[in-house]
Amino acid sequence: MKYKFPKNFWWGAATSGPQSEGRFNKKHSSIFDYWYDIEPTAFYDQVGPNIASNFYNSYEEDLKMMKSIGLNSFRTSIQWTRLIKNFETAEVDEDGVNFYNNVINQCVELGMIPIINLHHFDLPIELYEKYGGWESKHVVELFAKFAKKCFQLYGDRVKYWTTFNEPIVIVQGQYLSQFHYPNLVNGKKAMQVAYNLNLASAKAIEEFRKGKYNKDGKIGIVLNLTPAYPRTQSKDDLEAADIANMIDNRIFLDTAVLGKYPEGLTQMLEKDGVIWEYTEDEIKLLQNNKVDFLGVNFYQPLRVKKRENKFDDSKGWLPDKYYESYEKPGRRINPDKNWEIYPEAMYDIAINIRDNYENIPWYVSENGMGVHGEEKFMDENGMVVDDYRIQFITEHLQFLHKGIEEGSNCFGYHLWTPIDCWSWKNAYRNRYGLISLDLPSQTKTIKKSGYWFKEAAENNGF
Repeated sequence: MKYKFPKNFWWGAATSGPQSEGRFNKKHSSIFDYWYDIEPTAFYDQVGPNIASNFYNSYEEDLKMMKSIGLNSFRTSIQWTRLIKNFETAEVDEDGVNFYNNVINQCVELGMIPIINLHHFDLPIELYEKYGGWESKHVVELFAKFAKKCFQLYGDRVKYWTTFNEPIVIVQGQYLSQFHYPNLVNGKKAMQVAYNLNLASAKAIEEFRKGKYNKDGKIGIVLNLTPAYPRTQSKDDLEAADIANMIDNRIFLDTAVLGKYPEGLTQMLEKDGVIWEYTEDEIKLLQNNKVDFLGVNFYQPLRVKKRENKFDDSKGWLPDKYYESYEKPGRRINPDKNWEIYPEAMYDIAINIRDNYENIPWYVSENGMGVHGEEKFMDENGMVVDDYRIQFITEHLQFLHKGIEEGSNCFGYHLWTPIDCWSWKNAYRNRYGLISLDLPSQTKTIKKSGYWFKEAAENNGF
């Protein structure tokens, strides 16, 4: 069967500033830079973000290589810690200004649409130490200033902006599940942070629309959607899945697209005494600053059931009190991540957006497969023969295509990631790129999947 995609479909890939650039000439540290400095042993093989994929120095060759494998669009992020010299006034660092100018200009010259994201888990450490980071509404105001500065500097050439990448991961990693610094477990703070992130996104959108930086400009948000599937159709399992969906997906999806929180969520948090502090003016701001488009990151589904083991409430309120995850019998997994491979969810996401979210324009902003030890799949010429990745992409695109055929308004597909990149605590343990990176030499080589992707992009399908 032939799979043809809509005209002007985005065939691209995504990375982020902190995962690709390295810390060269950066005057401030993010929470991950700081965490690596104080506890390098927390990171796989003790590899930190100092060099990453060297994009700060090699962006010209890297972008040309991306273009050579057919990418017509490319997402990265502007690091708050690189661009801004003074966080209170949003005074800029000229080296940062020039670097992002050069990257954006080259994307435009190469005919790759730049999609620029404003926050990818890289909160400046000073703002955490001084104000508690996203716990603080003052930091929300500072983020809006940073966003405005980005729009002023680059809005003439950047048509597509996103405010945050995967804000729920900030909530989970920093405040619930201890995989981002400061590794707290505090459900009340977690919910306030979720609210403040929604507020920060809305304030950035407000700044964007006030400024009219580009008559064709659009602004969105990138959310990782992990559809929660109940173990059975029993009332208890369905309720568990509904709560998991509200907390893991809808807490950001509903606010971004519909301008309001799911009713059941706010009622539950009020009942449990962990509702965020808010004002009526802020609620109006959320209502009036909805996104123009949506980026959707999808990797794996969420499988849930009613809680069967007693909840340990010694750590206070946590969303886990309402549900447990379970492993679907016979599931396919990626053994290197222990993540379920379930491309059918791509179709479910497409139809959910069509039916429940005003059929907003959206694109797959990340999808990919992280594999450990890819050198074992190299041929005699040093090319990674990653047929598993080609199969993974193909299956997800097939289900995406089905959703598009049935009327979901999807305009693109981005793989995570163009070039193997640094991945937080996991560093380079699992590789995701269409282009492989030899870390010691920083040599970059196109994988078999890169050539496959080029063909798909050129044919607008496969």
